Amino acid sequence: MGVIPVGVSGFGAVSAVGVGVEATRAGLFAPPPRPALPRRFGTVLELPVFEIASLPGTPGIAGGFTMELLRLALDEALREAGLTEEELAGKRVGVCIGTTVACQLNNIPFYADLRAGRAAPREAFRSYVKGDPAEWVRRRYRLEGPALTVSNACTSGADAVGIASLWIREGVCDLAIAGGADELNQVPLDGFHALGVCSAEPCRPFDADRSGLNLGEGAGVVILESPGSAKRRGIGRKFIVGGFGKSADAYHITQPHPEGIGLERAVRQALESAGLTPARIAFVNAHGTGTPANDRVEAQTLARVFGPELKYMSTKSMTGHTLGAAGALEFIFCCLMLEARRAVKNHGYRTPSEEIPVPPLTEDFATDGAWALSTSLAFGGSNTALAVGRIP
Repeated sequence: MGVIPVGVSGFGAVSAVGVGVEATRAGLFAPPPRPALPRRFGTVLELPVFEIASLPGTPGIAGGFTMELLRLALDEALREAGLTEEELAGKRVGVCIGTTVACQLNNIPFYADLRAGRAAPREAFRSYVKGDPAEWVRRRYRLEGPALTVSNACTSGADAVGIASLWIREGVCDLAIAGGADELNQVPLDGFHALGVCSAEPCRPFDADRSGLNLGEGAGVVILESPGSAKRRGIGRKFIVGGFGKSADAYHITQPHPEGIGLERAVRQALESAGLTPARIAFVNAHGTGTPANDRVEAQTLARVFGPELKYMSTKSMTGHTLGAAGALEFIFCCLMLEARRAVKNHGYRTPSEEIPVPPLTEDFATDGAWALSTSLAFGGSNTALAVGRIP
């Protein structure tokens, strides 16, 4: 029996590029927003971020702003897929959501009390328990399939899409809700600042003078569906998850392997599982954080796999690093670029670097190619690659 093609029936997106798919589609091909100092929380750090200041119709969901971001993207994805709450209830629907921030207490006073030996406020625990995104989705729609929250640092969103696609392939479920969501708050900002990887300027992925990342926030949700389920519902599918590659370097807690061994393994695994050669990939939406180590290793690895014809960009100069949401959002960006037959340029790139063998796209790139690749890297040596295809 052949490999079951996993279709994308709908998606929803929320980021600094746009709130909703239509706004995202327009924003992706427009001049990028400029990061600014945080407005939703106070900090002494003068580090620009890509913040979503407000959302339409947010009811204040228990579990924090991450859950509100997720709700918006989820509702849009379900609408686009033509799914109602009544149609979902009791069905074999899987839920796989990636996050990093929702799996933290995100409460500076709690940590201060704990370090001082004082009784810490219980509200931090209550919010933490209510902030399990996959379980929240499962309960909201009374679903009977598997539910998994993935917290695998910055590959979480991509991992969630990949895992959910495997559920469909293996017949675990016919429909799956997958994606990632993360809010911006003081805890990750302080943490990334302590690691020395934040830039005080707009990030410049793959540039010789890159100095670090800008944090962002957002959510991306995709509805994955087997061919049989889509046929029964009379739903057309525009895109497929063709391949999923996953590896771990086991090299360093925060640094990728200097030769990109794990990333190359994930990329080749994604291509092989999709039945593709490197030449079939029209472009790569790279992880491209703007940090010296990530961009060097990623660019050299991609050049080794795809050769001098490589076309790639990072969209993090448009959204910031949205952590657990990044891989899901960037998968959706690949869909939108394939749909438009146009790959966006790598904003912020000005100065070539000797350690970047193939420069990123400096202009938008017109393409009739049907396949793209999205790569995600994370602390702990986690590497993920997703091959996404446009259905003619």
